Amino acid sequence: MKFTNGLWLMRKEIDPSFAVQYADHRVNGNELIVYAATSRVTNRSQGVGGSVITVRFTSPMEDVIRVAVSHYEGAVEKGPRAKVNDTAPEVTVTETEEQLVFTSGKTSAVIEKGIGAWAVRFMDGDRKLTSSGFRAEGHMRNGETGRVYTTEQLGIDVDEYVYGLGERFTPFVKNGQTVEIWQADGGTASEQAYKNIPFYVTNKGYGILVDDEGDVQFEICSEKVGRVCMSAEGERFSYYVINGRTPKGTVQKYTELTGKPALPPAWSFGLWLSTSFTTNYNEETTSSFIQGMKDRDIPLSVFHFDCFWMKGYEWCNFEWDNEVFPDPEDMIRRYHERGLKICVWINSYIGQKSPLFDEAMKNGYLIKKANGDVWQSDLWQPGMGEVDFTNPEARAWYREKLRRLLRMGVDCFKTDFGERIPVRDIVYYDGSDPVKMHNYYTHLYNEAVFSLLKEERGEGEAVVFARSATVGGQQFPVHWGGDCSADYVSMAETLRGGLSLALSGFGFWSHDISGFESTATPDLYKRWCQFGLLSSHSRLHGSTSYRVPWLFDDEASDVVRKFTRLKCTLMPYLYQAAVESHTIGTPMLRPMFVEFPEEKACDTLDRQYMFGEDLLVAPIFKASGEVDYYLPQGRWINLLTGEAKDGGTWQHEKHDYMSLPLMVRPNTILPMGTVDDRPDYDYASNLAVYLSEFDDGAKAETIVPDLKGQPVLKLTAKRSGSVIDVAVKQMRGKDREIALPEVKLLPGCAFSGEIRVK
Repeated sequence: MKFTNGLWLMRKEIDPSFAVQYADHRVNGNELIVYAATSRVTNRSQGVGGSVITVRFTSPMEDVIRVAVSHYEGAVEKGPRAKVNDTAPEVTVTETEEQLVFTSGKTSAVIEKGIGAWAVRFMDGDRKLTSSGFRAEGHMRNGETGRVYTTEQLGIDVDEYVYGLGERFTPFVKNGQTVEIWQADGGTASEQAYKNIPFYVTNKGYGILVDDEGDVQFEICSEKVGRVCMSAEGERFSYYVINGRTPKGTVQKYTELTGKPALPPAWSFGLWLSTSFTTNYNEETTSSFIQGMKDRDIPLSVFHFDCFWMKGYEWCNFEWDNEVFPDPEDMIRRYHERGLKICVWINSYIGQKSPLFDEAMKNGYLIKKANGDVWQSDLWQPGMGEVDFTNPEARAWYREKLRRLLRMGVDCFKTDFGERIPVRDIVYYDGSDPVKMHNYYTHLYNEAVFSLLKEERGEGEAVVFARSATVGGQQFPVHWGGDCSADYVSMAETLRGGLSLALSGFGFWSHDISGFESTATPDLYKRWCQFGLLSSHSRLHGSTSYRVPWLFDDEASDVVRKFTRLKCTLMPYLYQAAVESHTIGTPMLRPMFVEFPEEKACDTLDRQYMFGEDLLVAPIFKASGEVDYYLPQGRWINLLTGEAKDGGTWQHEKHDYMSLPLMVRPNTILPMGTVDDRPDYDYASNLAVYLSEFDDGAKAETIVPDLKGQPVLKLTAKRSGSVIDVAVKQMRGKDREIALPEVKLLPGCAFSGEIRVK
């Protein structure tokens, strides 16, 4: 929210109280409490009356500093608040005549004590990360509305860029933008977002997480050119300074604080096929799609039934429409026999026509108005109510409805919606603040479903296909990008959303291949299939038309087959990247600057990405097949064509539908599978190992996991002159003998020496 009128003036309705100078402090255990006067004080009389801003410094984790700014602390503070992991690190507070220093790990907050010189600098050792200073921390009162806000403004450097803040489809670099953290069902073509995360990271290698689930506003170099201005309504404003020293380290530290992603099952990385949304379908239709994929030799892993597996007007009743699916249990059994997993669509709404509505209303399971009425709307389903997940009995009731489906044979759920949550005249069972619950509701919704899947299917088998999320939502994968359109502009905005979401700690992400709205041209369909099958999770889904490839043109089936099988062969590499996302928090899809922070050309790239640590993907966004992309330093090799390219430059290429820039990083061991018809197989026993271009003296290491994510083989390689030594170490399953894999150079490698394997 903008409070100023240019550099010097405030807006006429705003009465500000900014921290102006240090007044006093106290240390309370591991907490430093600093009191800042809101006017310049040079004698005792000037300290009578007036406002004081209280700033509390604590640390939940080494190299993470929480800053809590408050005006009146007597205001009731209702939840919810995002959960964080507090490891109670050792902190120190030191004082000199000029400064106070609060330190956690190597990260410090330095508070200036001079008269009229209020400033807080956040330091990584001797390196300045950011700072709050003149007219930055403060309390704003709107004289026209009576509403109050607390604000903070943090400085950025000349060459500093801001990224993240959830799955945002606007420009990837957020400098110059206004961002509102408010869940909305706005599609992918606007500033609205399904997944709003009040966390940003910069190319200086630190991040800021606002500790507020409410309507947080960011003015990113858009109100003050040199500052990120943050505000929220109320008497308090809290945020964390997260110092991972690099962009990758900061995302990892953020997930350490807010929760690591669960590891999805390996089968979920295969191709998902949907009925689409409003298409007409029955068991005959779905079976014809499944058989059509088999006839065309396209491996299929998951079949998804969208909304109309239930009767219209009754979403959700959690009952199969018996007019089109007369024996769902038998159908699911037969689909399982074909090697498929089954997903069904759900949401958190109960339409008034659903037989469950009266049951939920009678037992108090739906969100209520202040007068005790059930909140209802016709926006999605006639007279629908919303399940109140703050009520433990409502949560248990909802889960039992889903448990019945799981025991029928359903394997996973698409947890749609979760954004259109009421805020006016609303009372939650647990007394939560309706404004804060608007964003947090999706967390309770997805957590309820995901935890049930873990109970019923076991650890490592739970997976959802979720649309909305907030802080910590990365713990419940997978998330997809929502309602995109069938054009190249929307394909590009979809990728921007995925890159931003990755910087918000989400390790696994998907999107509706070829666009949800309208129907793609054959050209766009084939290009988007390439991109979609080089994403962590891959789903063919649409709105009013089917997405099976043979409906587009004859070549479309060839493209889907090629890239689906390619993804299956990449699973030894991809699943280890998934394990790393689960264990250390690095997302599978990574913006270029995360892997190459030293290359300034990577700072603004948003039409290419790293897929894991060692594969660069540049989707094609033009019907001409032309693509421009940047290659970082070193000699890269296209995995599909064998063409080698020297990096440090921009590349311009033209590709047919069977290829695109899929570049292997220099000095890489690339483990690939010899199985190409399914994503879940014994990787260690079906392995081919490829080496990219190795510099003399270069070393590399990689792990091959099993289907539970445990390390089975450790592969290391080192080049010394004309010899590359490759070592294979068996780490698990030593009761069975695993043959040494064949090790080859990638086609296009210039190395002509000897490869020794032991």
